[in-house]
Amino acid sequence: MASWVNEFGGGISAHLLYFALSIALISVFIVLYTAITPYREIALIRAGNQAAAVSLGGAVLGFALPLAQAVAQSGDIDDMLTWSAVALAAQLAAYGVTRLLLPQLPLDVKEGKLAPAIFLAALSIAIGVLNAAAMTE
Repeated sequence: MASWVNEFGGGISAHLLYFALSIALISVFIVLYTAITPYREIALIRAGNQAAAVSLGGAVLGFALPLAQAVAQSGDIDDMLTWSAVALAAQLAAYGVTRLLLPQLPLDVKEGKLAPAIFLAALSIAIGVLNAAAMTE
């Protein structure tokens, strides 16, 4: 019985560590992502701007998908952090590409236009799915 309790406790400890670190990484991602965009997503969301919510929500999902894969496949914390950095860079690149394709994106999001925000969210999620699938052990 003591062995089972130790194994269970170790599993819970690892779960809590990886989960807490994942939440911290998502928070860091949101801070960095919102720092590079020329509009203040959180303030816009608080004001009811749906375009800001859609675009930021898509980016968070696009980051969380490969982050989840990194947690599932990583042998240690360093490995998880490396893959998380790759996921973060991919999401920043997705935003940059979208800005090239839609130069009016910042103004559109500020004005609450959903079509460009949905496109950004879809691209962010697609990049996240592909990024997660491409991770190898």
